[in-house]
Amino acid sequence: MSFFGKLKERMFRSSSKLDEGLDALVSAAPEPEAPDAPVPSPAPIIAPDAAKPGLLSRLTGRQDAPRRVLDDEFVEELEDLLVQADLGVETALKVTANIAAGRFGKRVTTDEIKRALSDEVARIMEPVARPLPLYPRKPQVVLVVGVNGAGKTTTIGKLASQFRAAGKKVIIAAGDTFRAAAVEQLQVWGERAGVPVMTAPEGSDPASLAFDALTRAQAEGADLLMIDTAGRLQNRADLMEELAKIVRVIRKKDETAPHNTLLVLDATTGQNAVTQVEVFRQMADVSGLIMTKLDGTARGGVLVALADRFGLPIHAIGVGEQIDDLSAFDPQDFADALTGLSK
Repeated sequence: MSFFGKLKERMFRSSSKLDEGLDALVSAAPEPEAPDAPVPSPAPIIAPDAAKPGLLSRLTGRQDAPRRVLDDEFVEELEDLLVQADLGVETALKVTANIAAGRFGKRVTTDEIKRALSDEVARIMEPVARPLPLYPRKPQVVLVVGVNGAGKTTTIGKLASQFRAAGKKVIIAAGDTFRAAAVEQLQVWGERAGVPVMTAPEGSDPASLAFDALTRAQAEGADLLMIDTAGRLQNRADLMEELAKIVRVIRKKDETAPHNTLLVLDATTGQNAVTQVEVFRQMADVSGLIMTKLDGTARGGVLVALADRFGLPIHAIGVGEQIDDLSAFDPQDFADALTGLSK
């Protein structure tokens, strides 16, 4: 199955939510007032051609698709629906205004609204859909940040495996030295992908491990060094200092490092992802986003809000636990899956 197929299939909660909401909006059109009874006239012997269903209607079997006038009430209800889908108030207002432009006062079907919504979402996402850049400088240091449970460890393993499959020499530093489970998970991924994972005793200084990992990466001519980090936001000051120390220490070996700082976000957190972006941008120079767990939520619309508000590159999205369930972000595929459109 293609990645779009998986995305469409597994984002069913988001798609279903918008599908049902849009169907309900259009179906809520008020009944038109009954016109005055016309004066009877003799029935024609042969019905005029105009009374016959059109060819498209006969082929599709949809002669009477529900329509509703796109008026102020419709726009308000559409705004509410998009806010519930986690696009956020500002983005929802902007999207509905653009949909209404040129259509206001016209009678529209659910399919027409879904297509217009998909086009608007894709337009917002297009500028931020960028693969993780690869640089000729070796090793390229990729610092990976995010709260515990967001999927950092799994994402690092998947990225390392994919880069290794593409012929790149990769080293992983298990820098979340306070969680033994994270280290063990990275070691499992490392064995699976044939990528070495550098570890340190539990509770060790992550900056010291990062320094040793960069030393090894330089000595072995590695293409990429991926550094996992802790994500304890409840101790924000400590985490900020820890990240700052990692950066200070690795810059003793390479003053341009880290070359990428990836923030991994869990789609199931909805609008909390907005707060996480704000916090981690303060703590680290975040250069791009990866969104995980889109298969387990009806809140995938938050990615639209993030793109609209921050404009940070979105490098990849994940919809499962398998190695091929992390893929480069495609804005049109995402928009079609979110709104329930077929490919």
